[in-house]
Amino acid sequence: MEAALGLMRRMPPKHSETALSALLSLLPHHSSDLLSQVDQPLQVLCDIDSGKEFILCEYNRDADSYRSPWSSKYHPPLEDGTQPSSELRKLEIEANEIFAIYRDQYYEGGISSVYMWEDDNEGFVACFLIKKDGSKTAHGRRGYLEEGAWDAIHVIEVGPEEDGTAHYCLTSTVMLSLTTDDELSGTFSLSGSIRRQMNMDLSTAEGHLCNMGRMIEEMESKLRNSLDQVYFGKTKEMVCTLRPPAEITQMRMPES
Repeated sequence: MEAALGLMRRMPPKHSETALSALLSLLPHHSSDLLSQVDQPLQVLCDIDSGKEFILCEYNRDADSYRSPWSSKYHPPLEDGTQPSSELRKLEIEANEIFAIYRDQYYEGGISSVYMWEDDNEGFVACFLIKKDGSKTAHGRRGYLEEGAWDAIHVIEVGPEEDGTAHYCLTSTVMLSLTTDDELSGTFSLSGSIRRQMNMDLSTAEGHLCNMGRMIEEMESKLRNSLDQVYFGKTKEMVCTLRPPAEITQMRMPES
């Protein structure tokens, strides 16, 4: 199991679905653990009742159906699907509305979904998802990007409130993939994922949504900086080392 998880951590996101399917066939007795611990690129489905798209993941799945955060109905229909309590459902609706504004401001589009459910410790868990398609055919295309996707998964475990404070444990995963195919930029493919965790004890005076929002905003800023330094920074360093720009090459050439 450890070897399988280690393999999936090193697998490019765009190949993770194929690799996971192969591992499930090899390790059927570990299927539940693999599905719960391995993050895959997010998929999207349309809620017919609301006319809005929502994101599919393990946290809104019951059997082979997925619950929409907009109507709280399962697609395909499922009669006895798991539902949050009425109080938590109200918080879920508010979180989806607020997170949609956050998504538009930071991502200039894309799709977001928020799901909440009770845990066994008298607290609850919230999952915040964002999918931004930057491919050639999508609204978020940038520059010479032929294909591109940003999938962000933020899972926050909220402990029971004690003396006006609560414990928050945030686990965030970002999966990035991009491909260029242009005469000027050439053909280039880059993909990878990064995961980080944050624990904080915060006052609940302003509400859980404010605390969770600040933690996600801080975490996404750190993840973007890490991706910029690790993936883009190191890639640029290696390319410039192997294929230095023409002006540097001319400077290094000895005079005849």
